[in-house]
Amino acid sequence: MTAEPIHPPHRLLMGPGPITADPRVLRAMSAALVGQFDPWMTDTMNETQELYRQVFRTRNDATVLVDGTSRAGIEAVLVSLLSPGDRVLVPVFGRFGHLLAEIAQRCGAEVHTIETPWGTVFTPEQIEQAIVAVRPTLLALVQGDTSTTMNQPLADLGGICAEHGVLFYADLTASVGGNPFAMDDWRLDAVSAGLQKCLGGPSGSAPVSLSPAALAVIDGRRHVEAGIREAGDVATGERIRSNYFDLGMILDYWGPRRLNHHTEATTMLYGARECARLLLQEGLDAAVDRHALHGAAMLAGVRGLGLTPFGDLAHKMHNVVAVEIPEGVNGDAVRAGLLTDYGIEIGTSFGPLHGRVWRIGTMGYNARHDAVLLTLAALEQALREAGASPTPGAGVAAAKEVYA
Repeated sequence: MTAEPIHPPHRLLMGPGPITADPRVLRAMSAALVGQFDPWMTDTMNETQELYRQVFRTRNDATVLVDGTSRAGIEAVLVSLLSPGDRVLVPVFGRFGHLLAEIAQRCGAEVHTIETPWGTVFTPEQIEQAIVAVRPTLLALVQGDTSTTMNQPLADLGGICAEHGVLFYADLTASVGGNPFAMDDWRLDAVSAGLQKCLGGPSGSAPVSLSPAALAVIDGRRHVEAGIREAGDVATGERIRSNYFDLGMILDYWGPRRLNHHTEATTMLYGARECARLLLQEGLDAAVDRHALHGAAMLAGVRGLGLTPFGDLAHKMHNVVAVEIPEGVNGDAVRAGLLTDYGIEIGTSFGPLHGRVWRIGTMGYNARHDAVLLTLAALEQALREAGASPTPGAGVAAAKEVYA
């Protein structure tokens, strides 16, 4: 077999993620490789840490990248913070809450879940009631769950967790950069994210930040590998059950000791740095406002096409909307037509929403005027071809009213 040079088709990725990467990020990722302990490289790692402190709005020294997709960041946090038998509370309001629960179970934790119907979120009182009943070591939840498009309010939960002596972790993969977030002000102990949503990059690097309280748990479980262990390195506590995702060792690699753990994914480091640089150059508040504007335009546009949004819109993320697939319309055929005829990708969902809704994203590089209007114009034609009767031009017109 002789393989041809790779030549992917041009797509406008308007689903729930991944999205079309910002060309500036891709250009940064084409830069030359440098050795992992080259002074320029370690300086760049330090700089990237500081950029992500600003992205997360935190002063946490323990802010690093985990080399892997956003799920790698989730797993690194959970396997490093949880010892077998620890109690974990996971409020589930979509597919990715179930993911947190499964990973925590694989860590050997005693996992307790509470659930709310997909399309809704929890009140602080519901979560506090569960904390009192379960008495967990850790509260773990998703801020924005793209499976339902809901954005769980977090601002009041940090104080509740502190009052009850509970560590507080949130997965920010789908939300950070496009929705308000403030790690220190909201009193979170651990967060993880990914690049492929509002940060406008490719999947493959997972920024993580840990509070001093979370770091103390990891420090109580530190083990240095044989072969690089020094005389003063004393093992403490139960060994973290993953080598690759051991945040104690990852922090030693990113920290002043520069203890070898893995070979840094240099190209992904460049991409992650550029994602953060561009976000901070725009301004965190300005980026949130941009996502809010284009999300509102897309919401108005799909309503203009006669589509019904799914879920509690008061708690919808700025960067993705779910709409009910009209009765009698083949949802998969519409998605296929958009992809084949227009090069535009939108998504369906999971579990009880699979085949019931479409999910349309306006995030990262694609949270912009032309992407929204092009998607709405193409969707109108795809709906018409599927047998629906949208009012001609109504979707684009409704979105333009938001932009006016």
